[in-house]
This record gives sequence, C-alpha cells and structure tokens, in this order.
Amino acid sequence: MTTQNLILITGGTGKTGRRIVQRLQQQNIPVRIGSRSANPPFDWENEATWTPALKDVLTAYIAYQPDIAIPGAVDTIQKFVDKAVASGVQRLVLLSGRGEPEAQLCETIVAKSGVAWTVVSASFFAQNFSEGFVLESIQSGEVVLPTTTMAEPFIDVDDIADVATAALIEDGHSGKIYEVTGPRLLTFKEAVEEISRAVGRQIQYVSVPVEAYTQGAKDVGVPDAIVWLMEYLFTTVMDGRNAYLGDGVQQALGRKARDFSEYVQQVAQTGIWNNS
Repeated sequence: MTTQNLILITGGTGKTGRRIVQRLQQQNIPVRIGSRSANPPFDWENEATWTPALKDVLTAYIAYQPDIAIPGAVDTIQKFVDKAVASGVQRLVLLSGRGEPEAQLCETIVAKSGVAWTVVSASFFAQNFSEGFVLESIQSGEVVLPTTTMAEPFIDVDDIADVATAALIEDGHSGKIYEVTGPRLLTFKEAVEEISRAVGRQIQYVSVPVEAYTQGAKDVGVPDAIVWLMEYLFTTVMDGRNAYLGDGVQQALGRKARDFSEYVQQVAQTGIWNNS
C-alpha cells in the first residue's frame, strides 16, 4: 500500500470511523471521509452519492449506519460492494456485529466480492456508555435498560479502530474475520456499577421489560430504526450467544484487548459522566 492510494471511510464521523480517519491522517495516508456533511457527500440512504465518493478509491471501510442488523442493510451492502468493486476498489474492510444473522450475510457478500477483504466482528461498544445512548442516563444518575442478565465482553472502540486501520493499510489481513471483544465478561449492571465507582457517585441501574423500554423510547421521539435495533439487541442478540471472549485484537495486533476498567478510568477523568 502506498500513500497514493485513497481510502474511503464510510461512517467517517461515527465512533469507529472518526478514530480510523485520525489514525490514517496521522500517518499522512490520503483518506476520504464518508459522511453526509463531507465533500463529496456520502449517504447510505442516497445511492447517487456513492459513485462520487468512490472515485479514485482503492480501499474502503464499510460501517453501515445505524447498524448492519437493520432491515434492508443486506441489500444495501450488496449494492455498495458491487458498485465499489466496479469502480476499482481492491480492498474492503467490513465492520460487523457478533451473533447477528444479517451481519453474517453481509460478511458473506464481502467475502464473495472478488477483492481482498477483512471482517471486524465487534461486541457491544464500551463507548456507548460515553458517546452513545447510555450517556445521558449516566449523567442523570439513573440508567434504565431492558431486562437482561446476559454478560457482554464490551469492546473499546479504540481497539476496533486499531484493528480496522491495520486491515486497511497492512498486508496479511486479507480473508480474516477478527472477532474483537474486551478481555472479560460484564453484565450491564456490573458495567454501570463500575462507572459509578469511578465517578464517585451513585448511579442507579433499573431494568424494565423490553416492551416498556421501547415504548418509552418511542414516547420521547427516538427514531423507529433505533427503537427496533434496541429491541432486537436485547431480545435476540443478548440471548447468551455472545457471552464468550474473542481474540481478534490479539490476532490482528499481537496485543491484548483493553479492559473495560481502563476505558472507564480514562473517560471518568474527562468529567463527561458528571451530572449534566
């Protein structure tokens, strides 16, 4: 890979995408940010934006928004991969989700694309507690989530970005499926308790039936796609199928994944979890 090869990062302003962009820019590697606000713009829901965004691109990172499990994602990924390969893309790196049948179909699409490919199959993002839908709840002192006793090996998004960046610019990752997780299992209740200890104040964890949770989300105006996704995660994906550790970070980078406690300590120091 030379620095003359342009890399497209779809979801370029999202949790993983912006971190990958930062890593590539630090290495002076030409990168195109794929987002609706970029020039040229990229919008998963507007196929007309894809061709301009793919111009002169040899490598692409695929991070479907809002999630690869959303109905219709498989067809969209198929169309995008076909267009990318036809435009001259030679390497694809797909952000996938563990235990999601739709995600696995998308993995197959990439694997059958005829170009070099890598899949980064990730567990639940640790950063959802600081950059996602749980943040405001932590700030308020009460985290309400659908009832589940399943444990999850929360993955630090910085680890995802490191793995994906390596797959985008280094040889030796083609044909690999990296299952990236944190190094230990935690329930959501345990995760919130760990955050509570780090910030030095009580954060109450409240579990409610998933039906009540989704109805409450709808009542406050959460988009339907996100409501569907939360229901899907807590009724299907969180059924125990993912309650084990993966070693994708070790495979790809030769080091251990960051522990949830390291993430918590780093975020706690920023003050973002303080009362809003």
